[in-house]
Amino acid sequence: MGQFFKTRPACLGWGVVIGLIVGLNVQGIWPSVPLHASATHGLDKFAIATGLVDNSVEALYFLDFLTGDMRAAVINPKTGKFNSFFTRNIAADFGGAGRNTGYLLVTGSVDMPRGTSKFQFANSIVYVADATTGQVAAYTIPWNSALHAAGTTQYGEFQPLDVRAFRTAFVRDEPARTAPAPAPK
Repeated sequence: MGQFFKTRPACLGWGVVIGLIVGLNVQGIWPSVPLHASATHGLDKFAIATGLVDNSVEALYFLDFLTGDMRAAVINPKTGKFNSFFTRNIAADFGGAGRNTGYLLVTGSVDMPRGTSKFQFANSIVYVADATTGQVAAYTIPWNSALHAAGTTQYGEFQPLDVRAFRTAFVRDEPARTAPAPAPK
């Protein structure tokens, strides 16, 4: 690496290249790729995650393990207040899972077509896995960007996309009991 900086012309050349790259980035001419991140965290009784709703705003997703209630809330950037709310009880989607159900919740990105409806689907999908049944369900929310831009409060229900079993082996609820070993003779 040292040979590239041994002469004054080499240092000047590298300085021009680095300055050009920095200058193009500062001026917005250099192609930029926006980075999007989502966050997920859970405890024994609930999980939360974030995911993009459209290009400028994200939703906070909340799943209560005890009740099976999943909720989403979106903040309006103009007011700094939650003004869009979506709900669904997911227990029935997993065959009436009970209080001892363990869920996992993550979000993913998607760009679903708008279709002919007044809303479009959010740019994120919420994936919920039921550890008891081994099933995974995918949900999204109906999003009306015009209502959001106008500051109008939105209420709606999560739209289920699909539910599939990912665990194929039967798992017993109780550990296997072994017979006591015979007494030595």
